Amino acid sequence: MHWKLKGTLQKVLGWMPGGDELHFQLQRRFGGLRDFNREFDIKVSDWEIMVARLAESGIPISGQRLFEIGSGWYPTFPLACYLAGAMRVVSVDLNRHMRPKLLLACAQRLGQCVTQIAKAVDGDVEEIRARHARMLEKLTTSGNLAAATDGVVEYHAPMDATRTGFAENQFDCIFSNSVLEHVPPDVIDAMYVEALRILDANGVMFHSVNCGDHYAYVDRSIHQLHYLRYSDAQWTRWNNAFLYQNRMRAHVFVERAEDLGFQILLNTAKPSELRMQQLASTPVHAQFAGIPPERLCITSVDFIARKIGRSDPAIAGVA
Repeated sequence: MHWKLKGTLQKVLGWMPGGDELHFQLQRRFGGLRDFNREFDIKVSDWEIMVARLAESGIPISGQRLFEIGSGWYPTFPLACYLAGAMRVVSVDLNRHMRPKLLLACAQRLGQCVTQIAKAVDGDVEEIRARHARMLEKLTTSGNLAAATDGVVEYHAPMDATRTGFAENQFDCIFSNSVLEHVPPDVIDAMYVEALRILDANGVMFHSVNCGDHYAYVDRSIHQLHYLRYSDAQWTRWNNAFLYQNRMRAHVFVERAEDLGFQILLNTAKPSELRMQQLASTPVHAQFAGIPPERLCITSVDFIARKIGRSDPAIAGVA
């Protein structure tokens, strides 16, 4: 599908009464939900990467209190964290997207990932297998996510991640996967400030950001730097409620966290030869001219940011 057609269609659906449900049905038939198993497997792989990144920084999953920003259609990360031994996993979304059938499908397919999960966290395979069996039985019977996970996994939607209402110092790790690129820049700052409030002393954020042009996944005639051709005013023609893209570059996500007082433990942002070549042949709009090419071309970043030993999360100049 041509990217302009997709953007225009999604923009119209965002205005229509009942547009959310129609968009979901289109995703099931033609979009990312059409091949559930493939998308699920990608998510599990992303979860393994997150666990490995955190482990490298001395941050386990087992016994931790976790907070996910952006639940999506089904809770792969929260359920995998539960099976891996997390103490608490809260998952929040601005809109309620999760569907019972997809939730059950997710839980069922996780049964094929028990060995992967155990290996990722150096856990006991049989213990995780037994936990999965109990979870699946309860979920099949009741459909209740919290009950099926012994109260460990909580789903809150709608919930604003900038004003969660949780008490201070409640969580050890806040994470997201392919979410921040869809959030307005000022809202990201507010999310970081709220993270400082609800994270316990020395708690961390892990964010995996896919900051390339997402229309390139449906239109093979363009690449992930394509959207840098346009000014913000031009880009609003195709930006929409279902695929909002802030076009922030990878380094900005990290620097904004650092500016608020986080200590950066990990930053994987790195230019690739392919992206540098693509950028060289792309007529970049003047508003991006001040960004060095080796930064401008980066389309993905994982980073870990630590709240530096504060029992009081207030930051000077930020309330």
